Amino acid sequence: MSVEYWLLNINMEKKKTIFHFKSLFRGWGRLIFFAATIISCGGKRTPGRAYMPDMVYSRAYEAYAPNNLKEKGINYLNYPVEGTIRRGDLFPYTLTNDSNGYTMSAGIKNPLLPMDSLLLPEAQRLFMINCAICHGANMDAQGPLAVTGKIGGVANLKLKQYLVEPEGQMFHVVTYGKNNMGSYAAQLDRKQRWMVVHYIKTEQEKETTKNVAAGTGATSADSAAKK
Repeated sequence: MSVEYWLLNINMEKKKTIFHFKSLFRGWGRLIFFAATIISCGGKRTPGRAYMPDMVYSRAYEAYAPNNLKEKGINYLNYPVEGTIRRGDLFPYTLTNDSNGYTMSAGIKNPLLPMDSLLLPEAQRLFMINCAICHGANMDAQGPLAVTGKIGGVANLKLKQYLVEPEGQMFHVVTYGKNNMGSYAAQLDRKQRWMVVHYIKTEQEKETTKNVAAGTGATSADSAAKK
């Protein structure tokens, strides 16, 4: 046997061995891939392994949502710290819901700056949604619930007693309610309540200006009430 023939046989054997290993690895690779696919595509109730479980299953808790952190010994307050307010929020309204609080509210001034052409329509929208159903779109106590008699004693905001009512007392009434009117603190936040009060006062000023121009101190609503 020549040396060349012997070397040729060795090279052929090496190629056969390499080809065998490549075929073996291809076969095992396909098998592993197929098995991983079957495992990961299991039932919805038993999903496969998550690559990054901390990102798939968030450990964060929703603010004010029920949780069991206290049972785990984790110090977590699910309510705002006493004495703090939300960023951008108005200071809390601290007057009490009684006759003394109502009297003192007359000295409270609207903390909002005069509303521009963008905020005033929003204040009007809030009034139409929450107030006009009783007080009417023209604030003359001709809202649907008042006209049909489902709610009695609705205030006519064009009467003189309401034209001169301080904005603080009006805010107090919107916050706590009075007589047949309930509280709107749940429907409107503090800023929105002040916006509604500002809108009412703006419309009332128009009524007052109209009466002054007409040379009468009484409003049309006052005249109708006397009749």
